[in-house]
Amino acid sequence: MPDSEARIDRREETQKLQDALRAAGAIALKTFRGDIRSWFKSADSPVSEADIAVDRFLRAALARPGIGWLSEESEDDPSRLQARRLYIVDPIDGTRSYLAGRPDWSIAAALVED
Repeated sequence: MPDSEARIDRREETQKLQDALRAAGAIALKTFRGDIRSWFKSADSPVSEADIAVDRFLRAALARPGIGWLSEESEDDPSRLQARRLYIVDPIDGTRSYLAGRPDWSIAAALVED
């Protein structure tokens, strides 16, 4: 693929990511400071319904053939290791803060290309 095609593709994918993150933020804000179910996935690592909802939304919104997926809240798919591009996601980065109603949380996502 010529460089100009790669740049156009990257720009389009970046715009899709930005749009998806804005929508995911709206999903997370619906339950922020509200009554939300949470549990521990390990002894010191909480997860909430918001983590799962944002993860599912982003995965559906960003799924593309040939782009891998690695998320803190999804089962790992080893086929991602063969992908030239990979989304790395933490649906609610700062779940403890989110659950406590503090504003120091975010939705973290990056498209990595080798």
